[in-house]
Amino acid sequence: MNAATMAATARRWRAAGRAAAVVEVVQARGSVPREAGTRMLVAADEVLGTIGGGHLELKAIAQARALIVRGGGAVIDETVPLGPALGQCCGGTVGLRTRMLADDDPAAWPAPAPRFVLQLYGAGHVGRAIVRLLEGLDCRVQWIDEREEEFPREPSAPHVERLCVEPVQAEVRAAPPGAFYLVLTHSHDLDLAITLEIMKRGDFGYCGLIGSKTKRARFEHRLLDRGIATVLIERMVCPIGVPGIEGKEPEVIALAVVAQLLQRSGEPR
Repeated sequence: MNAATMAATARRWRAAGRAAAVVEVVQARGSVPREAGTRMLVAADEVLGTIGGGHLELKAIAQARALIVRGGGAVIDETVPLGPALGQCCGGTVGLRTRMLADDDPAAWPAPAPRFVLQLYGAGHVGRAIVRLLEGLDCRVQWIDEREEEFPREPSAPHVERLCVEPVQAEVRAAPPGAFYLVLTHSHDLDLAITLEIMKRGDFGYCGLIGSKTKRARFEHRLLDRGIATVLIERMVCPIGVPGIEGKEPEVIALAVVAQLLQRSGEPR
């Protein structure tokens, strides 16, 4: 569960008066399973999110539930050396803060910087599979298609914005500098129109185009004919996805593509 979904869920629980506690990593030194700012929601019958699993998490859940039974009224701060205290191999030290959700304000939780900002064009099978994976990550997504009926009925995560517009390629101009783009529509002509707008900007962090090596060769010629510089065309990723992952099922393609997005987001800009 990413930070935006966690905060939205916490706001709903708090508004409903649900008895729950928040466990927050307030300090992380050395080798630790999660970074400072990570939160976990604990109720008597449910746990959302994770502070890293293992003995540390089991102990934190038990402490949070004991606080719920007592009815709150206290903030518990604890520093845990993972090796000496819990026998974990990480070797670092974690500072935890546990408090009742009623005494916290999820609206004030700082949102982490997104790993990347993505414009995803196409709500077909592959697009839907990619979005399902992205819903669990701290990123920002504009999911764009001209066909409203192609979007799934169930709502997307808070950080996924659905846009049904026409012409879709006009949305390229609204993306921030360094944005990522995935182009996987139902039409090669539309794919070309969108890719052309991305290339005209030239400031993309990633531009992925679904298709084969043959499609790439055709698009290279068409983009050159429209005046796009070779150095920009060479940055286009087609076929998309981490090499070496075989399979054409939408879910397999989605896993390979999201892995590639994560790789690119970690590269220096």
